[in-house]
Amino acid sequence: MLKVENIVKYYGKNCAVNGLSFEVKNGEIFGLLGENGAGKTTTFRIIMGLLDSDSGSVSLDGRKIDYSVTDEIGFLTEERSLLTKMTVKEQLLYYGALKGLEEDEILKRMRKLLKEFQIEEYENRKIKELSKGNQQKIQFIAAIINNPKLLILDEPFTGLDPINVDLFKKHIRQLQKKGCSIIFSSHQMEHIEEFCEKLVILVKGKSILEGYITDIKKEYRKQNIFIKGDINKEEIEKIPGVIEVIKNIDEYTVKIENDTIVSKVFKKVSSNNITKFLVEEASLNEIFIAKVGEVK
Repeated sequence: MLKVENIVKYYGKNCAVNGLSFEVKNGEIFGLLGENGAGKTTTFRIIMGLLDSDSGSVSLDGRKIDYSVTDEIGFLTEERSLLTKMTVKEQLLYYGALKGLEEDEILKRMRKLLKEFQIEEYENRKIKELSKGNQQKIQFIAAIINNPKLLILDEPFTGLDPINVDLFKKHIRQLQKKGCSIIFSSHQMEHIEEFCEKLVILVKGKSILEGYITDIKKEYRKQNIFIKGDINKEEIEKIPGVIEVIKNIDEYTVKIENDTIVSKVFKKVSSNNITKFLVEEASLNEIFIAKVGEVK
């Protein structure tokens, strides 16, 4: 289990991380969210042992993270950090050696992963000769070559098409089943909702929202109704508790204050030719925008 306790980090007078605490259990995928400059990268570097916090502590399975522990951590950075003049094999041998693995073991794991990610024919190709998507695959393989206990994924699907995103997702799930603790950061909120049970949202290094996503959505209360059919947009907008009615290509989205408004909207449209009336909780994207906007 990863435990982050009240970490604080200053760069001069600027507080990059301000009293941040959270836990990621074994086999749990945890979301760390925030706008650019919110403190995510600094937090990752402190967890990795690349930066010292000014106060607070970080531990993995009860051990302080230092060079004796970092071999058990994998990190996929948002920016590509591959050595492009190396071949795939040379690159992965290099990263595997940094994690304390023997060459025979690295090659065994490498070939298994290259096959799984459908790029085994690129073993002796230089990194610079690969597409951006295949470079991302190599970077991911480098992050997991050591079978990490803790894996940090910062925008892991950058440059990937939907088929390869699915490959990544399947392997992330496999790591989760093996008990790997995973921190997931992405600006694509649908991926956070798909993977994470818990999250923290940072603004200027400070947590403004944290907890289980299901609880966060319930507490937010606002909901969306998706309606397909003939409706009078202006009449629905007049209903108390209706925030907004948005006309999409083939349906309407009705944003409401809480679930007590659903019956009022339904009563208004029920006599019309309605083929769809679907009520959903607000998306994580909506909650993120609202909560970050409140404190800016």
